[in-house]
Order: sequence, then structure tokens, then C-alpha cells
Amino acid sequence: MYKLIRPLLFLLPPELSHKLCLTALNLLARLKLTRLFFPKVKDTPSNCMGLTFKNPLGIAAGLDKNGDYLPGLSSLGVSFIEVGGVTPLAQPGNPKPRLHRLVADNAIINWMGLNNKGIDYLVKNLKNYTGDALIAVNLAKNAHTANEHAEKDYIVCLEKVFPYADFIVINISCPNSNAVDALQQETLLKRMLEKIMQRRQELQKQYYRKMPMLIKISPDLTPENIRFMVALAQQCKLDGIVAVNTSNKRNHLKETAKIDVKGGLSGAPLTATAEEFLTIIKKLAPQLTVISIGGIMSAADAEKRLQLGADLIQVYTGLIYEGPSLISKVLK
Repeated sequence: MYKLIRPLLFLLPPELSHKLCLTALNLLARLKLTRLFFPKVKDTPSNCMGLTFKNPLGIAAGLDKNGDYLPGLSSLGVSFIEVGGVTPLAQPGNPKPRLHRLVADNAIINWMGLNNKGIDYLVKNLKNYTGDALIAVNLAKNAHTANEHAEKDYIVCLEKVFPYADFIVINISCPNSNAVDALQQETLLKRMLEKIMQRRQELQKQYYRKMPMLIKISPDLTPENIRFMVALAQQCKLDGIVAVNTSNKRNHLKETAKIDVKGGLSGAPLTATAEEFLTIIKKLAPQLTVISIGGIMSAADAEKRLQLGADLIQVYTGLIYEGPSLISKVLK
């Protein structure tokens, strides 16, 4: 069905078609019709970071920034949904147009700018959530917050979502907002993570529960940068790494007219890089949880990530090009 309607959806501005599809999915879920289109697949439960995942597949951050579409997304059968990136205060993001399809490349360039309705709005939706998919929350900083004080934004968000999230992803690599990816600078990042992890420890004692935390890294890091990130994750006692975010690079694109479009590239052009990063991280620190994302466009792509050692995998751009049936194919 999706292959029939995709040409029509692709005639619309990307943000509009995105909203229409997710709104329709929510409606199907509320009418309890989702299973007619996406039959339930047998669970393959596993334990990771002290949590039980019914299967390895999740939805990546950015698809549902504010938790507005949790009923629909959870009805697809995924084991977890990463909402966000969320910031303490609502922010509009970058001017439109800020989302671009590269159809010939099975890719997207987004310059969204971490637009979201703020942490309080997200928490309200999480309080009302009743699905069975686990919830990860992707935390970021407001664009106007200086990097030297970024930990304050992350800690505010952490404190507010702590009772409602199953695990946390610290976004330090988004290329689409003011200086967020600059947080990967070594000295700054180390100090910031130490403060965030100290607050996590305090909150864990307060709520009598463990909160797994991961960092999300850029695909544009050098091998030396990757080694630093892995070492820092171990030193700060993070639970894992999400690899990878979107890229500023424009290598080997077919749609050359969009090479100079500003924003983060996602989709099929990132497949090889994401596989390489997964292999490196697992070799350096096999005990760290790795959530592999980037260029998973088919069931074969998903299977290869698991064979390479991914503990969990996520999809986003693949859903845009293949539709929700990608989830069913991967799970089968």
C-alpha cells in the first residue's frame, strides 16, 4: 500500500507528508486497526542494559520529537521508541525549507534545528503513554545556551523525564543546531558528562532505579575521535553508544544539485560508515551497548548489523522510503 501512495506523499513538502503519515498511523492505532495492516510478529526478547527488549528494533530520534505519535509507533511492534531531541524550552528550529529528499540516493538532508515543544510538553505525553514499547529520550540543549553551560540544559531535561523514561540518549552530535556537534570537543565533553552522570547517580538513589545512559556520536569522527569517545564512555560509566547521527559529508551522492544543501545527511549513504563505526566500537569495548543506526534500509541491512555485533538497531530514513512494512520485514 505504501508503495502506491508514496509518489503522492513525495509531491507534498516533506514536513507535511511526515505529519500526515504519523497522524494517520495514530488514528489506526486508536481504532485498533493497526494489526490488520501490520500483523504481530513473534517476540525475540533479550536483556540489555538491565532492560528487557521484546526484539532488537527501535525507532530513532527525530521521527517523533514530542511524543505526539507514540500510540501509532508503538503499535507497529518495535521494542523501543526514542523521542526527541528535546530541549528545556520550546524552540522553532531553523527556517523552512529545512527537510530535503534525495530520492536517487534513498537519503534525506535535514536542517531542522532541533525544533521541539520543550521538555514539559514531552513529559505530559509520556505521562499518558500506555504502549508496550520502551521509551528512550534524546536530550539536547537549547540553541541559545552556550556550550560552556550545556550541562545545565541536559540536567534539567534529565530531572524531568527521569520518572518516565526507560533510558536516556545524550545528543552531542546533531549537526542541525547551533554548536551541538561542537560538544564533542574533548575537554568540554568530559566535564559535561561528568556533571550529568553525577546527577544521574543522585536521581537513581532518589527514585530507587537504574537509568541507562548512552551518548550519540557523529559519523564524521576520525578513528582517533572514536577511540576517545569509547574511552570516555567507559571512564564516565555510560552504558553505551548510539552510532551514528546524521552527517555533514556529501560523498558519492547521485543528486549533485543538493550537495550544497545545509544539514545532516541520513539514509543509504551512511550504511557503510555506520557498519564501520559499529565494528570499531565493539572491538574496542565489547561490553558497551551499541545501538546501530544509519542506512538501515532493508531487512538484510538490519540482519548484517546484528551479525556485526549491534545490541539494538534503529530505523528512520528507511521508513520514509520503504514505509512501515520495513518494520515487519525486519522483525520477520
